[in-house]
Amino acid sequence: MVPLSYYVMLSAVLFIIGVTGVLIRRNIIIILLSIELMLNATNINFVAFSHYLHAITGQVIVFFTLTVAAAEVAIGLAIIIALYRKKASLNVEEINRLKW
Repeated sequence: MVPLSYYVMLSAVLFIIGVTGVLIRRNIIIILLSIELMLNATNINFVAFSHYLHAITGQVIVFFTLTVAAAEVAIGLAIIIALYRKKASLNVEEINRLKW
């Protein structure tokens, strides 16, 4: 059986990679993927602690988190497509105003 600390370390590494991607990268799609990576890192924690504590609540929370993440991606991609059609760029620094 794999110890709980391995799952927590994996989750921490994935979360740090996600935060680094949000802070360093300037492409909107990469930023969206980094946010999804951070959400998946928290899901790993929920499932690991749910298994460790023999409770199903963590797995139920992951189910709802995945549905919200899917909706987030759909809305985020729609906004990204609209921005790309208007500005012809996905660079965050070039899209600096909400007014088009």
